[in-house]
Amino acid sequence: MSSRVIPVVPFVLTVFGATGDLARRKLLPSLYRRHRVGQLPARAIIVGAARQRMTVDAFVALVRDALVEHIAPEDLDDADLTQFLARLSYVPVEAEGEEGWTELSDLLAAQQGVVRIFYLATGPSLFAPICARLARHGLNKDDARLVVEKPLGKDLSSAVTLNDAIGQVFDEHHVYRIDHYLGKETVQNLMALRFANALFEPVWNNAHIDHVQITVAESIGTAGRAGYYDTAGALRDMVQNHILQLLCLVAMEPLVSLDADAMRDEKLKVLKALRPINEGNAAQCTVRGQYRAGASAGGSVPGYLEELGTGHSDTETFAALKAEIGNWRWSGVPFYLRTGKRLASRVSEIVVAFRPIPHSVFDGHAGPIAPNRLVIRLQPDEGVKLWLMIKDPGPGGMRLQHVPLDMSFASVFGVRNPDAYERLIMDVVRGNQTLFMRRDEVEAAWRWIDPILQAWRASREPPKPYTSGTWGPSAAIALIERDGRTWTDDT
Repeated sequence: MSSRVIPVVPFVLTVFGATGDLARRKLLPSLYRRHRVGQLPARAIIVGAARQRMTVDAFVALVRDALVEHIAPEDLDDADLTQFLARLSYVPVEAEGEEGWTELSDLLAAQQGVVRIFYLATGPSLFAPICARLARHGLNKDDARLVVEKPLGKDLSSAVTLNDAIGQVFDEHHVYRIDHYLGKETVQNLMALRFANALFEPVWNNAHIDHVQITVAESIGTAGRAGYYDTAGALRDMVQNHILQLLCLVAMEPLVSLDADAMRDEKLKVLKALRPINEGNAAQCTVRGQYRAGASAGGSVPGYLEELGTGHSDTETFAALKAEIGNWRWSGVPFYLRTGKRLASRVSEIVVAFRPIPHSVFDGHAGPIAPNRLVIRLQPDEGVKLWLMIKDPGPGGMRLQHVPLDMSFASVFGVRNPDAYERLIMDVVRGNQTLFMRRDEVEAAWRWIDPILQAWRASREPPKPYTSGTWGPSAAIALIERDGRTWTDDT
């Protein structure tokens, strides 16, 4: 089975921060892959913009090196690579100064009748200065589209300020706040499972679901980002955006349509229905931790403080929360969320745990009956498992086993799953905002997160230590086990 490639209209994509890690590791490789499968039209142009002074040839050489580093050799074709590199241009631009803006304006003015996209692959401190200069040079007109990466603020107040600065230059329907988790194939399939199958939606409620677990675990440490990470922490870096977005997709009501605002309206309702976690209940509903030296597959690894180069930090590298949604569908169903660095393995998954059967007709020799669960794996091996009870084959009476119906996308469809950025960039070109966050979503998420941060600061209790290579502090296990449940590991 082959994937269907739908060409897009001509566009000019200007990447601010084009020499940075995100552009080299994700954006440019994603664009090359779309070029290679024939999705990019001949008039699709990519303009690099950064403060480094270099020639177009030097930028092309940098991109070539990035593609060789981040794309498998079997996917690099000399002819395709040459054609892709011919799409590139480069302009040195000062985000907070005036240098280069006239040259960028002249370059873009020569591209008429195409979709104009500005991708801010920079730190958020540069979002407002870049937007102001885009407006000053008239580059925000004619259906121009703006793509911004996280972090979208560090709290509600800063998020509002950032959104105000962007909103002064671009209308909301021209702003694409990207969360690459929403572009993952398995996340798309979560909607297909719920809304295209009669099997699941009738039981997608508190009468049949016992609880939900969402895990985003990383086996690596801060990977050279310790300075940034110490100003953020796990709650800001992962929960406020990625994990809450996944929670919304699991918990939202059926959509009227796949219109962008229809979907984002339903996600917003979930965020507003989250029961508050604050100083009154944070100790019971949250755990934060910080990794210490330990072991990984590559040998011994340092602790967070050693990576940071300091003797003290209260920044959490692990967070676990028990969230509850105060509405009719989900009342009484806890959502257990956890994320962290230097954990036992790299895995992102959603586990929907169904309630036990009300009565067993089998005798004790059949063995225990485990509840059904649906496991949606986002990484590393995207796929879906539905765990069921079946009879162990063969004579000798009724013996039951808990086994998965396993659908790995790579094996079922026989095609490479596109990187999330491939899908999301093409959606920007199409003008489809369904998989992007709206301003009120971002601010609603911060409105729920801020009291947790405030409670942690008020408690003055340091993050609980955990050894690298484990599943976090023991308090995270207690968080779920005092409810009579346990974390699920389907790795």
